[in-house]
Amino acid sequence: MTLLRDEDLTAAFDHASRSYDALTAANPGYRAHLRRSVRRLGLPGDGAGLRLLDLGCGTGASTAALRAALPAARITAVDASAGMLRRAAAKPWAGAVTFVRAPAERLAEAGVTGPFDAVFAAYLLRNVSDPDAVLAGVRDLLAPGGRLGVHEYALSGRRADRAVWTAVCRGLVQPVASVLGDGRLYRHLWRSVLEFDTADRFAARVRAAGFTHVRALPLPGWQTGIAHTFVARRPEAAR
Repeated sequence: MTLLRDEDLTAAFDHASRSYDALTAANPGYRAHLRRSVRRLGLPGDGAGLRLLDLGCGTGASTAALRAALPAARITAVDASAGMLRRAAAKPWAGAVTFVRAPAERLAEAGVTGPFDAVFAAYLLRNVSDPDAVLAGVRDLLAPGGRLGVHEYALSGRRADRAVWTAVCRGLVQPVASVLGDGRLYRHLWRSVLEFDTADRFAARVRAAGFTHVRALPLPGWQTGIAHTFVARRPEAAR
């Protein structure tokens, strides 16, 4: 199948937004893994004085993970899908959270400007047409020394992990999504992971975008070898 991109992918997420929280809730560890990835950023204290960008916030699960770990931080949460963003914004939020509709490639046009102390992107880079351009844009939005956290399905490269991913998608996710009328999006999910970078290749891509201290960290449970946290930093300003 051809992967969904740009407007087609946004429209598919709009349609799926009504059932997205229920489907992700059925994924063991989904929200706990997001919180783990946020903690791996290594940001200090309760986030007081920090400005964070949640890039590709969806219905707000990643935003909630940031808020849980860093309750005093100011968060700007961005997504291209109006449907997903509407559901995120309708939830009760303690503290300073601002929601903005914008594609990851056109943040400045929507008034999203840096510097940010950290950027967190969950399940995003695999879905953009030009991940290198998005990574370069993120680097420029970060303050010197700012942190990048990417939470993504990026396979280890082992055949067993590809097989597990396909079994879960075809045996569980796609049948349920098809009943809900969202089969096309979740077929895209399955295929996009198989065609995306392995974890090592994505870490190399992050380094090539100008980041330092790049690490690829596995997530536990059934997603070991399937999902990873990638953490990195924008280099400090030259002295």
